[in-house]
Amino acid sequence: MLSSRAAFENDVCPVGDELLGSLYRASEHGLPQLVDSVSSDVRAMLALFCYRRAHLHSMGLAIAATCSERDLVEQGGIVGSTLFALSRQAQSPAASAPASGGRRAITLSTKPLGTFVPVDDDLDDDLDDAIAAGVVIA
Repeated sequence: MLSSRAAFENDVCPVGDELLGSLYRASEHGLPQLVDSVSSDVRAMLALFCYRRAHLHSMGLAIAATCSERDLVEQGGIVGSTLFALSRQAQSPAASAPASGGRRAITLSTKPLGTFVPVDDDLDDDLDDAIAAGVVIA
């Protein structure tokens, strides 16, 4: 079996597929009971594993909220420390879901996408004159 650090670096899931599936299907209220069934170091690895996947991002934060900072740092280094801080911010009331149903607002640019330099038609005229004069351009 890989060490916990090697599992993190090689992006290996620290729990079996059955438990991961149960965690994925668990409600917000059922998740803590499932998470409590694994040791603290495996829980920290699982939080890091889930956080790195977009579809498991919120579950990673929820699991990280049950971990100690020491466990997350031991398993993930600076990433673990950052995940610890993010998981604590997610618990604060100010970080609740936006009123727009959890979706971010779409913003559109009000400025031009780019600027175009006017085409110099004098070059085309010079080329037409050279062709008319019979000058071969190589």
